[in-house]
Amino acid sequence: MPVFSRLLPTLASAYALQSLGALIFVPQQNEKYYDLCGALGYLSTTFISLYYPALKAKFYHGIPGALPALSTFAPRQLLLSAALGIWSVRLGSFLAYRAIKSGGDSRFDEIKKQPRKFTYFWLAQATWITIVGLPVYLCNTLPSSSRHPALGMRDFAALGLFAASFLFEVIADRQKTAWRRRKDNKLHDEKFITSGLWSISRHPNYIGEVGIWTGIWALSTASLQTAYFPRGTFMLAAISPLFTWFLLRKVSGVPPLEKSGDKKYGDDPKWQEYKRTVPIFWPWGSLN
Repeated sequence: MPVFSRLLPTLASAYALQSLGALIFVPQQNEKYYDLCGALGYLSTTFISLYYPALKAKFYHGIPGALPALSTFAPRQLLLSAALGIWSVRLGSFLAYRAIKSGGDSRFDEIKKQPRKFTYFWLAQATWITIVGLPVYLCNTLPSSSRHPALGMRDFAALGLFAASFLFEVIADRQKTAWRRRKDNKLHDEKFITSGLWSISRHPNYIGEVGIWTGIWALSTASLQTAYFPRGTFMLAAISPLFTWFLLRKVSGVPPLEKSGDKKYGDDPKWQEYKRTVPIFWPWGSLN
């Protein structure tokens, strides 16, 4: 089908870039640039999803000419690509700076010493890029801007959700960074943060992350419901926010952080009080 034939090079590029990262950094046992490579993976796949037909014509068929101007793409394609780009640059630079400044990423202390397992994590990152970015990549496969529906209330609501969630995540990260800086400067002796957004959720940055990808998916749905796509494609793309929630809530986000907190502060009454009064994820959700 034309949709999936145009999607395949984008997905292949995700695995190609992360495989290159593995070839370089697995032998070095170096995890400092893992998140940076993840951000570059999102940027490169987004670029390829937009420009693949032009790149194929230019470099495979030898047809001369410049790449299409941004004005030739539909507003929804540009908004989706910009949203993904802003998110990936912000989060990728934040995580990469933190890893480089601290001299590494504690998540990989043991993993990086096992070449096969470390390689698996690089390929898993490619899979993460593929699944989470799917709404954007799919929308960008629609070849003509005239085939995209005009922006409507659903799209503006989706943009609002993206913007609010992005701001929520940025504020949570900055609050924790400022708290950590004050702690390093001996301005307080708190063992863990309980103020700001961290007073309504034990993992507010992850709430923002789920909201970001829900907004991006919702923004893509009007185009994914056109006749160009197989029926149900917009529901297939919903795997993006669902996978994000599952990964953060059940796998690599909340569980290891909660386990680490229990290991460090398990006997501390303040930690027990924090866990007893502040929900683990959604502010209106359960404590566990």
